[in-house]
Amino acid sequence: MNGAHWHLVVNHLPIIFPIVGVIIMVTGLISKSEIVKRVAFMIFILGALAAMIAMTTGEGAEDVAKKISGVTENFIESHEETAETFAILSYTLGGISLLGLWASFNQKKYSLIISVGALFFSFAVLFFAKQTGTTGGEIRHTEIRNEKK
Repeated sequence: MNGAHWHLVVNHLPIIFPIVGVIIMVTGLISKSEIVKRVAFMIFILGALAAMIAMTTGEGAEDVAKKISGVTENFIESHEETAETFAILSYTLGGISLLGLWASFNQKKYSLIISVGALFFSFAVLFFAKQTGTTGGEIRHTEIRNEKK
């Protein structure tokens, strides 16, 4: 397996985990279940870890992609910049989720505030997840390209 293959194996996980986390966090908040909210926090943490792996495999994918006909540096650079922002936001959500887990297990009064905050922050993460997925797809999928790049 080359660098691009590894990147393709993991690159959807940082996008999928926050989507699932949002659904579970909403469920936990509606049902007022600390256990369900903890699961959402853990899924957000997994998303942050998956983002780390995707970022680590990105350079190998770039090396392979640069050699492919029709792939330009502009598409790769656009994806790389968006991915960096997405990764930072994912890591931040993972950190908030670690704090949320700690607060939940220690029955802190502000645990609910962290849960709601993580939920709202996850929407920013999802926005950049979409942007990162789109710019990554544009590298090889000409049918979704906005040809201005």
